[in-house]
Amino acid sequence: MPRVTITVPDRTPQPYKFLLDRQLVTIGRGSVNDIAVDCSSVSVKHAEMVRVDGGYELRDMGSTNGTKLEGERRDVIQLRNGLTVKLGDVAFDFQLSEEEREALAREKVIEESPILQDDGVGEDEPEPAKVRRAAPRKPMVVEPAEGGGGGFMMFLLFLLFALIAFFAGLSIRYYKDTGGSLFDAIQTRSQTLKASQPETKGTKAQTPPQEAVATPAPVPVPAPAPVPVPAPAPVPVPAPAPVPVPAPAPVPVPAPAPAAP
Repeated sequence: MPRVTITVPDRTPQPYKFLLDRQLVTIGRGSVNDIAVDCSSVSVKHAEMVRVDGGYELRDMGSTNGTKLEGERRDVIQLRNGLTVKLGDVAFDFQLSEEEREALAREKVIEESPILQDDGVGEDEPEPAKVRRAAPRKPMVVEPAEGGGGGFMMFLLFLLFALIAFFAGLSIRYYKDTGGSLFDAIQTRSQTLKASQPETKGTKAQTPPQEAVATPAPVPVPAPAPVPVPAPAPVPVPAPAPVPVPAPAPVPVPAPAPAAP
C-alpha cells in the first residue's frame, strides 16, 4: 500500500495508507478531506493526489501558501518513492514498497527509441531496427474552391441587372400612365422636398447647385370643336291698351231775345 506521512511542526507524524486502485485523495484543513491536516498554514482544500499511469501526481488546488518541492512552489508534482513535499509548513512524505514500484513501473508507457544518425562506424554490425515514428497530423485547412470569387461576381452582376430591369419596368409603366419621365418626376419631387424643408435657425441652408434638366416639350392638345348655339326665339310684344278720351262738356246756348212789338 502507498504510504503518506503528514508531519505538522511540533507534533507527532501521522501515517496514512491506501490501495493502488484509489484514484483520488484530497488533502486539506477541512474535515471533508480524505487527509485532514490541522494546521493554519494549510488551506481548507490544499491539494489532491491523482492516480495516473505509473503512479500518482500531487496537484495544488490554488492554496494560499502553496505546494513546494525543494523550496520551489509548483502546481503539479510527480510523486516517487521517498519524496518529501511541503504543504505550507507541513511535511508530506510519500513511500512505496518494492512490489508497488514494480507494479507501477509496468504501467508506464514505453517511450520510442530515438533515431540516431549513421556515422559509418561498425558497418559489419547488424543495424538495429529503426522505429518509424508516426507523422504528426496536420491540421485540416479548408481552402476555398477555385473560381469562388467569380461566382460571387456573377451574383453581383445578376443582382445589378435585376435592379435595372425593375427600374426600367417602373419607368415604362409611369410613362404609359402619365406620359412623363419617372426620372424627371423623382428629381422634381426631390427638389420640392428640399425647398419645403425649413432652414435651421441661425444657419443658412446651402442648396447644392442643380444641374439643368431638360424639360420635355408639351404635347399639343387639339382645341375642342365649337358647339352650335341655337338663336333665341322672338318674344311677342303685347300692343298697348287704348286710353279712353273723356267726352267734351256741353256748351250752354243763350235763348234768343223776344222781338219788339
